Amino acid sequence: MPPFDRARDRLIEALRAKGIRHEGVLAAMRAVPRHEFVEDALKMRAWEDEALPIGLAQTISQPFTVAYQTALLDPRPGEKILEVGTGSGYQAAVLAEMGARVFSVERHATLLTRTNALLRRLGYRVRTLHGDGARGWPAVAPFDGILVTAAAAEVPPALLDQLRPPAEGRRDARLVLPVGGTEGQTMVRLTRTGEAAFARETFDQFRFVPLVSGE
Repeated sequence: MPPFDRARDRLIEALRAKGIRHEGVLAAMRAVPRHEFVEDALKMRAWEDEALPIGLAQTISQPFTVAYQTALLDPRPGEKILEVGTGSGYQAAVLAEMGARVFSVERHATLLTRTNALLRRLGYRVRTLHGDGARGWPAVAPFDGILVTAAAAEVPPALLDQLRPPAEGRRDARLVLPVGGTEGQTMVRLTRTGEAAFARETFDQFRFVPLVSGE
């Protein structure tokens, strides 16, 4: 049996028990080798449903959180997705595993250099940018979906602007992000329904690190 197979199965069943029903998300999270995204000393804990430190005062997100946000975004093969907050690269790898064309923005240059090397080694094609994620990536916009992995006090207008306007025969573009203050945030999904119209849905409460904007 390949390494970590039983641990992978246990994690997927734990995610199902917590309400994750998106089979594409579950399959991607089983396929992405989460143990490659953590430090050697933590590999035996990589398939537990917990956030883990990755150095530079950063963490790899809890699998449930990754699954929850990804299911809300519901990326489809070939869709152009922007991730705000590359971090360890784990979320980007899950999106790429689902067939999305992934673009990711990260503020920490040292972390991004390390993550780029890891994604290349694992064969995940993710385009990255060192910059302010609250500003998105206007040079390659618009996007079919945007996923933000840090808490915003308010929805960044630049990210709304970079959602693709509605087009006949295509799903409306979605933005998924946690919105709120330091005491906790509400997961929000905004769907672009017109040139200046957005449908807003609210979901469960989470606790994320803040989205830091500005240089």
